[in-house]
Amino acid sequence: MKNKIGVVSSLTDGAENLSEVSEYGLAACQLVSWKPEMWTDAMAAAVVEKGKKTGLTISSFWAGWSGPKVWDFIQGPSTLGIVPEEYRARRVEELKAGGDFTRKCGLPAVITHLGFIPENPGDPLWPGVVDAVRAVAVHLKNLGLEFWFETGQETPTAMLRLIETVGTGNLGLNLDPANLILYGKANPIDSLDVFGKYVRNIHVKDGFYPTDPMELGREVVVGAGKVRFPEFMRRLREIGFEGELIIEREISGDEQKRDIRKTVTYLEELMAEIG
Repeated sequence: MKNKIGVVSSLTDGAENLSEVSEYGLAACQLVSWKPEMWTDAMAAAVVEKGKKTGLTISSFWAGWSGPKVWDFIQGPSTLGIVPEEYRARRVEELKAGGDFTRKCGLPAVITHLGFIPENPGDPLWPGVVDAVRAVAVHLKNLGLEFWFETGQETPTAMLRLIETVGTGNLGLNLDPANLILYGKANPIDSLDVFGKYVRNIHVKDGFYPTDPMELGREVVVGAGKVRFPEFMRRLREIGFEGELIIEREISGDEQKRDIRKTVTYLEELMAEIG
């Protein structure tokens, strides 16, 4: 496999975060920001300049949104993404602004979590979710951008249904295999049978299924959880995936850095084995 290995990189003043990627010896990253107030012309210019200096491939821009966010099964459905009606209109506009920023940075796509997409297309929330996603997707398409959805809070079938119902032609997936496990939604290897043709980017992350029905499963260092990365990577090769492999370890401090370095080595060895 020849996919570039990268890491999640959170936007900081002057785009100095991009310099930190070299600490891991990597040539790619995914830019992330939850602060729409930072998405200025000056910041976009800094991203472009820093990207040229570092020689990094920036795969995409992960755009967060304002308001509450609770990553669990209880408050998550009413707080996350564009599904909750209370926050939907504002977040649609923020995602559009994320597209404007992405275009100025010269990047190809915007990524976000949409929230707990209704599994039932007869759910009263479903039409509004479709309309909201389509509004953002059309705006991004007019900018020459794609709109990718990070997986996790919905089954692969629900995600496929949304993509094909919206039908704007510029939609894809940032597949986080661990999220499918942490939320108890799917086996990530089998998920590729459902929506593999839409996968554009991978979050390299691992974890265990939830055992407490109130809380998500537990994230662990890559290779120690239930993703089964050797099989997952071979299946990606079979379906012709050519995007970046973006490492995400959702802890902080020295342990995070150690785990990222371990994951880089793990992926390099695995990719050499697969060929």
